[in-house]
Order: sequence, then structure tokens, then C-alpha cells
Amino acid sequence: MSEVANPGWRQSAGQAANAMRAIYGRELAAYFLTPLAYVFIAIFLIALGAFTFEIGRFFETNQADLAPFFLFHPWLYLVFLPAIAMRLWADEAKGGTLELLLSLPAPTWSLVIGKFLAAWTVAGAALLFTTPMWMSVNWLGAPDNAAILLTYAMSFLMAGGYLAIACAMSAVARNQVVAFVLSVAVGFVFTAAGLPVVASGIAGLFGPGAADALASFSLLTHFEAAQRGVLELRALFFYAAFIALWLSLNAILVSARKGG
Repeated sequence: MSEVANPGWRQSAGQAANAMRAIYGRELAAYFLTPLAYVFIAIFLIALGAFTFEIGRFFETNQADLAPFFLFHPWLYLVFLPAIAMRLWADEAKGGTLELLLSLPAPTWSLVIGKFLAAWTVAGAALLFTTPMWMSVNWLGAPDNAAILLTYAMSFLMAGGYLAIACAMSAVARNQVVAFVLSVAVGFVFTAAGLPVVASGIAGLFGPGAADALASFSLLTHFEAAQRGVLELRALFFYAAFIALWLSLNAILVSARKGG
């Protein structure tokens, strides 16, 4: 029986992979063949530079590291990444192409992952364009490049977390603005949970155990260890599980529309 079923399984897997590649290419083209990706990257770099040099006082720290630079990544991701993901499913629903997309002979999860990876690629490109900052600190001093590389990698994973939320919220809403607002609101909850002021308030009400438990669900908390140059396996597991959870929710929401 396995010999009979095996060709069908391979065909199904091939269809899923082909659909994922097709959706990825389609969405990536929608980003880079229009001003969307370029405008996003330009504004993101300008905002990150302004926060790093003006608020973070980069040159006044007199240290050859990127601590003031990485400090603002979560907060900029919170606002900017929903802006590039809000259209992914909301546009399909508004334009009436969602039904056509879901009629493809491929599982819904392959479409979800294809769209997500396209948005994550744009986020990765924006992050890549910040590497002149890394070059600058090497010119100014002798930074711990291994720690900086680790923080870049964890920042990229954290960006995937914010994008996964935004993708799911785009599947909920039929309007880009609503999807954006929902994404920022939900992302803020999973960011603020790691703030000291929130932790102290929860600890005062329910005890330190509750505060630690809440902070463990924060995207910010797991990024702070990387900022100190420490690689925590639990942080890798958290980001991978977080992304998988929200993409699964994304697939369920999209499948519900297909069923409806």
C-alpha cells in the first residue's frame, strides 16, 4: 500500500512546493516592481538612523558597539512591519481574488508560507541595508563582531514574529487599515509584556512568578539576551514556535474563508 500511496504523496508535496514558490515570486514582484518595498526600506532606514543617532546618542556613548542601534529594532518593527504585511490577505479579499487563489490545487499552508516569506525577504533586505552601521563601528573601534552578528540574526527572527502576527491579522480583516491597526495592537501586547514597568506591576499584583511567565511570551524579552551577546536556545525555540503558531492561525483563518 505504501508503494501506491507514495507517488500521490510526492505529487501533493510537489504541488505544495510549486505553489509556495509561485506565491513567493508573485508577492516579491508585487513588492519590488512597485514603489512599496523601496519606500518601506527608505523610511525604515531613515527612522532607524534618527532613533539611533538622535535618541540613542550613538556617538556620545564612546563605545564601539551597536547597542543604541539594536535598542530600537522591536519598536520600529512593531510599526513598520505591519505596513508591509497588511495587504497580503486583505487585498485578496477586497479584490475578489481570494477565492481564485484558494482554488489552486495546493494546501492553504503553502500559500500562507509563500506570502510570509516574501514579506520576510523585504524585511531582511531592509536589515541588510543597515550593515554600513556595522562597518562604521569597526572603523571606529574593535567591536565584538560575533555578538553583533548574533544580534542581527535574532533581530531577523524577531522581525519574522512581528510579520507572522501581521499576516494573521491581514487574514482577519478585509481592509488594510484595520489589518494594520490590529497588527500593531497585538504586536504591542507581545512587546510590552517584556517591559520592566509591566513586570513590576504584574509582580506586585500576582507575584514574581506571574511576571516572569508573562515576560516569557514577549518578543522583546528574548531579544534582550542577544543584545548582551548571549545565545539562548530557548530564544531560538520561542521565535520558531511563535512564528509557526501565528502562521498556523493564518492558515486556519484563510481556510475558514474558503469553507465559507
